[in-house]
Amino acid sequence: MKTARRVVVTGLGALTPIGNTVEEYWDGLVQGKSGAASVKKFDTTHYKTKFACEVKNLNVEDFIDRKEARRIDPFTQYAIIAADQAMKDAGFDLEKTNRDRFGVIMASGIGGLKTLQEEVEGFANNNRIPRFNPFFVPKMIVDICSGHVSIKYGLRGPNFVTVSACASSNNAMVDAFNYIRWGISDVILTGGCESSVTEVGLGGFIALKAMSERNDSPETASRPYDKDRDGFVMGEGAGILIFEELEHAKARGAKIYAEIIGGGLSADAYHMTAPHPEGYGAYLVMKNALEDAGIGIEDVDYINTHGTSTPIGDPSEIKAVQQLFGEHAYKLNISSTKSMTGHLLGAAGSIEAIAGICAIQRQIIPPTINHFTPDEQFDSRLNFTFNKAQQRKVDVVLSNTFGFGGHNCAVVLKRYID
Repeated sequence: MKTARRVVVTGLGALTPIGNTVEEYWDGLVQGKSGAASVKKFDTTHYKTKFACEVKNLNVEDFIDRKEARRIDPFTQYAIIAADQAMKDAGFDLEKTNRDRFGVIMASGIGGLKTLQEEVEGFANNNRIPRFNPFFVPKMIVDICSGHVSIKYGLRGPNFVTVSACASSNNAMVDAFNYIRWGISDVILTGGCESSVTEVGLGGFIALKAMSERNDSPETASRPYDKDRDGFVMGEGAGILIFEELEHAKARGAKIYAEIIGGGLSADAYHMTAPHPEGYGAYLVMKNALEDAGIGIEDVDYINTHGTSTPIGDPSEIKAVQQLFGEHAYKLNISSTKSMTGHLLGAAGSIEAIAGICAIQRQIIPPTINHFTPDEQFDSRLNFTFNKAQQRKVDVVLSNTFGFGGHNCAVVLKRYID
């Protein structure tokens, strides 16, 4: 039987609604910056929700050739840009790297939604005559983001995309972790990307009655654990991490941000879109993640919760936290960075893992902003890190993601000690 190998994080890249680099993103988190504003991409006159957390001040052609960019949906553009940051950060000499053992395992919950919308509109407006763009399919399919990244760098290891709604990028990271620790690969570029702030994306989630309608104050609309929360705020962007086998990283003198030590999976097996009311799936996924990591509940310092700001989702997760952690729940810091970034759907887990790694590096817990009115559903003794970042000792971070269909995935990150 193979001995499990240690896996560390050696590169980071982020493109988010509150910053287009990891440093900008982290500064925005610590400052409690909201990425929510009126939608700029299209006219929202007839929409009940008129705002989102869009990527800002991005000129794609600064990173991707104009002709190439036209052949790539925005979700893949975001992936390429964040991947480039992570690869440069990791400092590989690709000519000296065995790229047969360097994989790409990425995620997106929805994929090329803008492309799909435009092509269907064109078909309908052209009297249903089938004159589709030859790049329609390769722009739209979810797996194309990992394909483009592997082609760019010549990475010939395992290459695929995980899809589990809002748990997608955590699933990708757990797969990447497993492929390395069991010896299939030495390095994997992983994470998620999403670009669903489109007419049909926003409209579809509005129809589900899942989104906030606080149009008079978008910047305060994402308010996890607040009594007056009324739904989530859609976000977009990408988060990319380089996972690397420890000895491989040490041999090339790589800087090491943190160690990934465990991952958990579970299913609610309850409802298409609603979480289990008692949080059993959330309890089980956290329990499984800690067991996989080989640590106890008392070792966890910070939980970056799924915390979407929905009336039923937030209480379900906190019930699970209290059930699993018991008295230790009062010693933890808890926060939802979605209060600032909005919900990046399939990319949520990856940018939140980056937040957790930065928390370990800086010994700072990013806040849950927009807390105005306490909700009696939540135990006031719990530390939700409301409204202001807090300094504390952070050695172990648990990061939760839950997706429509009852998909749950959690990752455990730890301070690296040789």
